[in-house]
Amino acid sequence: MESRRAKADFALTADPAAAPWKGVAGVIADHDRFGAVVTGHRTEIRSRWTPQHLYLLFICPYEELYLHPDPSTTTETNKLWDWDVAEAFIGADFSHIKQYKEFQVSPQAEWVDLAIDRGTEPPNHDVAWNSGFEVKARVDRDRHVWYGAMRIPMQAIGVAAKPGAEARINLYRCQGPPDHRKYINWQTVKNETFHTPEAFGRLRLRN
Repeated sequence: MESRRAKADFALTADPAAAPWKGVAGVIADHDRFGAVVTGHRTEIRSRWTPQHLYLLFICPYEELYLHPDPSTTTETNKLWDWDVAEAFIGADFSHIKQYKEFQVSPQAEWVDLAIDRGTEPPNHDVAWNSGFEVKARVDRDRHVWYGAMRIPMQAIGVAAKPGAEARINLYRCQGPPDHRKYINWQTVKNETFHTPEAFGRLRLRN
């Protein structure tokens, strides 16, 4: 996955037609955890970067929304992954691939971020960690698409903010109610859990 440099930081928006996102090529996530196509959920993810921030935009077609009944956009929502979310797992340490950061946004602009260490027993998922990232989201119910955007401080993920720099990344969605739950990934994890860092792809910063 390539992230295109922006001339400057911009107001975070979940509108794919907005100037910062217009014409930016993304990657597609449309398979489940074991490689089967998830019909009707062809997700596009775009990225931009500046020396200060990494930006991600998720374009998420859906059949059915499954939303938290009491959403908060001012405080972190633990266990947000039990509802509809888009997720990014990002690791900059290629020597310790089981250590990475997790970021989630919901269609209601709820959020959660965690510091992950899968090299410990039991694995450590630190929800108290705070990256300072920001989110935006909106739902187009007529088109059955929701949009989620993230602005992640580069300092929080440890990526060298220069052209050619790389990080390990995978991108995911959890979508729909429990009896019709969809699990979608960019790089197929071939596992019941998204927390499979061996399957991560690459994020490369470019001009």
